[in-house]
Amino acid sequence: MTVLRVDLDAFSANLRAIASRVAPAAPMLVVKDDAYGHGLAPIVRRAWDDGIRWFGAFDVATGRAVRAELGADPRVFVWVVGTRDEAAAAVAAGLDVGVGDSALLEDIAHAAARAGTAVRVHLKIDSGLHRNGVRAEEWPAFVARAADLERNGAIVVVGVWSHIAEASDDEDDAARDVFDAAWSSALAAGLRPSLRHLAASAAAFARPQFRYDLVRVGAFAYGIRSAGGPAEADLGIRPIAALQSAVQTVGAGAAAIGIGALDGLPSTLAGRVDVGTPAGPRRLLHVDAHQSVVEGWTDAAPGDLVTIYGPPETGAPSATTLAEEIDTIGEEIALRVSPLIPREQVPPSRN
Repeated sequence: MTVLRVDLDAFSANLRAIASRVAPAAPMLVVKDDAYGHGLAPIVRRAWDDGIRWFGAFDVATGRAVRAELGADPRVFVWVVGTRDEAAAAVAAGLDVGVGDSALLEDIAHAAARAGTAVRVHLKIDSGLHRNGVRAEEWPAFVARAADLERNGAIVVVGVWSHIAEASDDEDDAARDVFDAAWSSALAAGLRPSLRHLAASAAAFARPQFRYDLVRVGAFAYGIRSAGGPAEADLGIRPIAALQSAVQTVGAGAAAIGIGALDGLPSTLAGRVDVGTPAGPRRLLHVDAHQSVVEGWTDAAPGDLVTIYGPPETGAPSATTLAEEIDTIGEEIALRVSPLIPREQVPPSRN
């Protein structure tokens, strides 16, 4: 048996810590990639019950799934819309759309006109990361066109937004200057957006001046800290998921567990990390396709649970601690976990 156990009470505690930390800005919970692999439906239900009113869905399919789960009341923000059909689906679902290029602006306006409704859009400036977004030299014409479309009733410009690199304070300060100039330019074009959002998890926690009106918090909500950054305890968050696998066989000072590389466990972790066992941390010795081998312990027996990553009380490292051993980030470790591995909510999710 292998399972990803998701502690929804720990998730709620993280949401409270985030809301307190970023206030008076509102938190937007990012739920892309099946809520970072934790299971979309129970995550968004618990978040809504806990007072989260904004969800960052990344793509239209996820946005529609949030809408189907929670109904019409939440604000659901998507920012990857690849085709006119997706634009039409976003409009039909009442999603807020992040628009980072002129072609998408026209597609959204076209879909809104056909639907006979105005769609809420957030205009994206490229603040220097080059992760889509309108370049600064093209921004005045872009916001002027958005103002025309708003006057025609096709769109309502509710926000200006962007991403930042979070690589250095100097780079981020320069990006913020570009962002502030873009906001001023949007106002000069006659737009009256009410929302600015620039920061994701790390910047939202570390730099108050980046919070503006909304902060997009993904990894931290799930207790996944930034690689090379402050510890979870220092941030006031905790990992909400424990990836656990049962011992299948025991012998020769080792225990075989039922998770392998094809289940999402990186083979490069073998020989580099300890995992949690009933007897405390033990070395992960080998990772095969469907099975892995852990250093044995006295009285090890089939059925014993080994925790690959999880909260501190499991004796296991966090997802980010594993990631740092192979020069990646905690989100990648979480997202690699196969969707075929059951997600079990503890306590069971409220309906």
